[in-house]
Amino acid sequence: MKHNRIIRWISIIGLAVLILITTLTSPTDIGPFGVLLFFTTVYIVCFGLFTFLMQLFQRIALKKTTTRNKDYLYAAVLAFGPIMLLMARSFGAISFWTIGLIIVFVILAEFLVYKRI
Repeated sequence: MKHNRIIRWISIIGLAVLILITTLTSPTDIGPFGVLLFFTTVYIVCFGLFTFLMQLFQRIALKKTTTRNKDYLYAAVLAFGPIMLLMARSFGAISFWTIGLIIVFVILAEFLVYKRI
């Protein structure tokens, strides 16, 4: 349960930093470090959101109250999907095929977590 609190607080802090980045800077003024900070905070917020959604799903559908370490890995892989969508969008290469390939990549990564760990 301690992990859940840490992830929750880091996600809230990441969301606050993300809001500050998007309101106080422009894309031309932010620089390379700012872009790295932006993508990192988006990942942290998505990780917290997917962790929360997975725990909610486990409590409602599977009637489990504990979270395994493997569940955190599943959430970490899922959180990378929106980052890939943002990167594809920034390159201007968003299409049906791009979204399909990102979904396939996330599914393959989830399968790797399932088989390896």
